[in-house]
Amino acid sequence: MSGRPESLFPLFSRLETLDGVGPKTAQVLAQSGVETPRDVLFGLPYAVIDRRRRDTIQGVDLPSTLTVEVTVGIHRPPRNKGGAYRVHVEDSQAEFQLVFFHARGDYLQKVLPQGARRVISGKLELFDGIAQMVHPDHMLPPADAKDIPEFEPVYHLTQGLTQKTAFKAARSAVALSPELTEWIDPAQVAKENWPDWLSAIQAAHNPQGADDVASFSPAHERLAYDELFAHQLTLALARQRERRVKGIASAGTGKLQSRVLSNLPYKPTNAQQRAIQEIAGDMASDTRMNRLLQGDVGSGKTLVAFMALLVAVEAGGQGVMMAPTEILAQQHLEGLRPLAEEAGVVLEILTGRDKGADRRAKLLALQRGDIHILVGTHAVFQSDVAFQELRLAIVDEQHRFGVRQRMELSEKGRGADVLVMTATPIPRSLALTQYGDMDVSVLDEKPPGRKPVKTAVVSTERIQEVVSHLQKAIAEGRQCYWVCPLVDESEVSDLTAAEERFKRLRAILGDGVVGLVHGQMPPADKDAAMKAFQQGQTKVLVATTVIEVGVNVPNASIMVIERAEIFGLAQLHQLRGRVGRGEADSTCLLMYQPPLGEGGRKRLEVLRETEDGFKISETDLQMRGAGDLIGTAQSGLPKFRIADLERQAGLMAVAQSDARALLGVDAKLETQRGKAARVLLWLMKQDQAIRLISVG
Repeated sequence: MSGRPESLFPLFSRLETLDGVGPKTAQVLAQSGVETPRDVLFGLPYAVIDRRRRDTIQGVDLPSTLTVEVTVGIHRPPRNKGGAYRVHVEDSQAEFQLVFFHARGDYLQKVLPQGARRVISGKLELFDGIAQMVHPDHMLPPADAKDIPEFEPVYHLTQGLTQKTAFKAARSAVALSPELTEWIDPAQVAKENWPDWLSAIQAAHNPQGADDVASFSPAHERLAYDELFAHQLTLALARQRERRVKGIASAGTGKLQSRVLSNLPYKPTNAQQRAIQEIAGDMASDTRMNRLLQGDVGSGKTLVAFMALLVAVEAGGQGVMMAPTEILAQQHLEGLRPLAEEAGVVLEILTGRDKGADRRAKLLALQRGDIHILVGTHAVFQSDVAFQELRLAIVDEQHRFGVRQRMELSEKGRGADVLVMTATPIPRSLALTQYGDMDVSVLDEKPPGRKPVKTAVVSTERIQEVVSHLQKAIAEGRQCYWVCPLVDESEVSDLTAAEERFKRLRAILGDGVVGLVHGQMPPADKDAAMKAFQQGQTKVLVATTVIEVGVNVPNASIMVIERAEIFGLAQLHQLRGRVGRGEADSTCLLMYQPPLGEGGRKRLEVLRETEDGFKISETDLQMRGAGDLIGTAQSGLPKFRIADLERQAGLMAVAQSDARALLGVDAKLETQRGKAARVLLWLMKQDQAIRLISVG
C-alpha cells in the first residue's frame, strides 16, 4: 500500500485549486481544519433554500424566501443620514419594496435602473403592512438569472467566509471528485438502495428539497456509512493483527468452578452464565482473548471475573486482576476472598504499599506459582514482578487504563488472555466506536436480592429537612454518603465545597461522626477516611466524586448528591450504585439549585424513573452527544464529519460486521473490493489502518 491512489490526488491538492478560493480564503478555511478539497467535500450542506422562480408574491405566507421577476420603479433615497434607501418594484400582480442600509445611491441606480426588468431573490417580510425585502441575495438581469440555483444549499460558515464562496468551493470540489469502485458489500447497498459514492456526493451537495439534507436521505446515509465503515475497518485490522499473536489455550476442567457455584446462595443470572461461557470459550482457543465485560452497577461482574480466573487456575496457570486504585484493589480482594476459600485457591494482593521483605516474599511465591490469583494496582507492571505462568489478565475500569497498558499487561504473560471490565454502561454504538476491536459480553440483568434504590429530587432550599432525615437514619445505625460537586475545574473550589459542607455537617451531627474524602488528600489519608467509613466508625462520608467507582459499604443506605444538576447522567447513575448493596432500603437524594434548566430537569427525571444503566446512557448520548459522554480528550473517539452517532447507531453495528466479514475473506485487502476499501481508507485519512496493512 505504497502511497495515496492517483485517483484521489485532485482531492488532496491545495485549496487554491478550487473556484473562488484565493490564498486569503484558504487561510480562513485552514483555521477551521479544512485543508484540502477533500475536506470541503465532507462539509455537507445542512439546509436548502428554495429559489424556484415564481410569478408573483401575491398570496404567499410571509416571511418567506422568494424569487420573482420584477419591473424596477422609483428610488427613494434616505431622508436622514443612516436611514434606509428604498426601491419600489412590481411583479405581474403585486408591488413591494427593496430596502438597503448604508447603500451608495449611484451603485443602486446602476444595478437597478428605473424601468428595467430584474430577477430578485431574497427574504420577503411584512413591516407595518408593507412587503419589504431587505438586502436581496440576488438582483440580476433576466438573461443572467440562470446562475441562481433553483435549490441553493446552505453551508456551515466560519468567520470570514460567505455562502457564495462556500457554494462555489463545494461545487468545484464535487467537480474534482472521481468515480470510485464500490467498497460496501453489494447486498447492503441493494438492501438500503444507496447510490454509489460519486452520485451520493453529487446529490448531497445538490439537494432538491429539505429531505435531501436530512441524515436519513439515501445519499447522506451512504456517506455516513462510509465514515463508520472506514473506522470499523481500522479497528478490525488492529484486531486481526492482535489475533496473529498466538495465545495460550486454557481449557478449564470445571472442578474449582463447581465448588464455588454449588455454595452460592442464589443461581447466577442467564446473563452471567452466558458471559462465563463466552469467556471460557475464548480462553480455550489458541488465539488471544481480547474481550470487554460490560455490566451495570450491581450486575454481578465479580462472580463472572472470578470464574474466568478459575479457568486459568484449572488449566495450570495463574490469573491477575488489576484495579485503578489501592482502595479498589483492596475491595476486590475482600470480594474475592470468600469465593477463593470455597474454591481452595491462594489469593494475594500486591500494591505500591508492599515494601521490603514482605514484597520479596510475595514475588517469590508468585514466581514459584504458589499464588494462584493476584489482585493489584498497576504496581504489578513493575519489572521485578514475574509470574510462573500468567494465563489471564483482568483489567477493571478500562477507561482508566490506556490501550498501551493493556498491551504491557499481556506482555507479562506471553499471549495471556485479556478481559477488560467496565461498570459504565456504554450505549452500543459508542461501545463499538471505542472498543470495536474487542469482543463484548454484556451483563444486563441484576442478580436476585438487589433492592431498588428510591430516588428523590429535592431543591437545596430544603437542606434542613435533608439533614434532619439524616439524623434519624444515623440514630437507626445507618450510614450516608454526601457528595459535593467539582464546582469548576480549579481544585481549590472542589476542596472548599467539600470542606465547607464537612464543617457544617460536623457542627450539626457531632465530632467523629463525619468523615471527608477529596481528590487532593494524600493517598494514605484518603484510605484512612474510607476505612473509617467502611468499618462504621464514621457515619457520614462527605466526598467529591472519588467514590464513584466500585467502593462497597453495604451498610451505607443513603446517598445525597449536592448540585446534582451539574453532574453527567452516567456519573449520577454510578454514584447512586454505591447504595442499595445491603439489607436496608436505600435512598438517593438528588439536590439541585433552583432554577433548574431544561437539560438538568430532564436528566434528573430520567434518573428518578429508571435504574437501567443502558437506558440512562442512551439518554445521555442523545442529550450530550458522543464526545461529552466519554470525555472526548481521553476517549480517542473519532471525529465523524457526516455520521451522527446519536441518530445512526444502527449503522455502526452493520459497519462492524461488514468490516470483519470483509477481512475474514480478504485479510490483506487484495480482491477488487479489498482494493476499493484501501482507497476508502486513504479517502478517510485512516493513516493507522494504512500502516497496519503496509506492515501486515
